[in-house]
Amino acid sequence: MKLTTKLMGAVAGVAMLAGAQASADGHGITVGYFLEWPMPFQFAKVEGMYDEALGTTVNWVAFDTGTAMSAAMASGDVQLSVSQGVPPFVVATSAGQDLQIVDVAVSYSDNDNCVVNAALEIDKTSAGELSGKKVAVPLGTAAHYGFLKQMDHFGVDLASLNVVDMAPAEGQAALAQGSVDMACGWGGALRRMKESGNVLLTGAEKEELGILVFDVTSGPSSFIAENGDMVAKFLDVTAEANAMWADEANRAKMLPVIAKDAGMSEEDTMATISTFVFPTVEDQLADKWLGGGAQEFMKGVADVFVSAGSIDAAKASYADNVNTGPLAQ
Repeated sequence: MKLTTKLMGAVAGVAMLAGAQASADGHGITVGYFLEWPMPFQFAKVEGMYDEALGTTVNWVAFDTGTAMSAAMASGDVQLSVSQGVPPFVVATSAGQDLQIVDVAVSYSDNDNCVVNAALEIDKTSAGELSGKKVAVPLGTAAHYGFLKQMDHFGVDLASLNVVDMAPAEGQAALAQGSVDMACGWGGALRRMKESGNVLLTGAEKEELGILVFDVTSGPSSFIAENGDMVAKFLDVTAEANAMWADEANRAKMLPVIAKDAGMSEEDTMATISTFVFPTVEDQLADKWLGGGAQEFMKGVADVFVSAGSIDAAKASYADNVNTGPLAQ
């Protein structure tokens, strides 16, 4: 499988930047997020709730992959990333980047998947026919981890596949053009991929195989240590926005704002966000998530990447990469 060199290069680049430090100053903080990935926090973003709570300007910058978020945090350009996928977080921390998870942003097993070109007529009963095919995968992401686990489940030899590193939107375009046989991704790109083909496994079927899919809010450990109160206030606003969305009475006013900020139609926004679960603060602090489950899951992700030759080594433990202090506060 022709992916090891490129991912190793990305990891090395992150490791070289890992010494960069960032802290909040009078110019505010910069937070990374994704377009076409609608979440309640975007209502708070647009309404200025973060600026008011933090007492400073929050600058927002959009990314197309979690690996790009890692690089931006390593360089000091971004202080927090909302909804970074666990696999890119694991790739960065395994390479030595000192990042920490401060909350579980969203769980979405039905909104991250791989789609096979309809012309091939391949489904879960014939997945072995993928051998020799060309696949678009955003390396080092949740979609990459899910792809590896699914191929292992179906017994498809990774060495037989021609894997190309493509962001979800690029993979969707390639799938539509017929230049790849399968593409993996999430959000709006995944929704459009499905117009060209079908998924091999549903979200529920993936969860049965232990393929959890969730994103986190992350940041450099040094920034979190130096700005714990600010991070706590940031997470409080996020939790408030999630609670607002949970009350259906608020959705009529929130949906148009979220949709516009996500760069999506209201219909597509609702279709996407309806597949999301936003755990409460209490749930996040429990054993299933940041009380231990997330740490164990990260170790599993890292071990899968090591066995696939995508990263050199896993850490013995990822416990130090979770900081529940600001969330508990």
